[in-house]
Amino acid sequence: MTVELHPTLLFRTSARCGSGGCVEVAPLPDGGAVVRGTKDRAVGIMFDGQEWADFVAGVKNGEFDFR
Repeated sequence: MTVELHPTLLFRTSARCGSGGCVEVAPLPDGGAVVRGTKDRAVGIMFDGQEWADFVAGVKNGEFDFR
């Protein structure tokens, strides 16, 4: 779901982020997260707690690795 972002969300950017074109993530109280791009910080995509947990588990299990 695309959402307008509340100014109090605390976004983090990866330490590996170079100059522009990065992704930022802000945690939500329910365990979910909002993800946005640094090129347009006005909107983001919201994931509920289960969706975010499934995504993180997939990343840790290598489901998104390019081979």
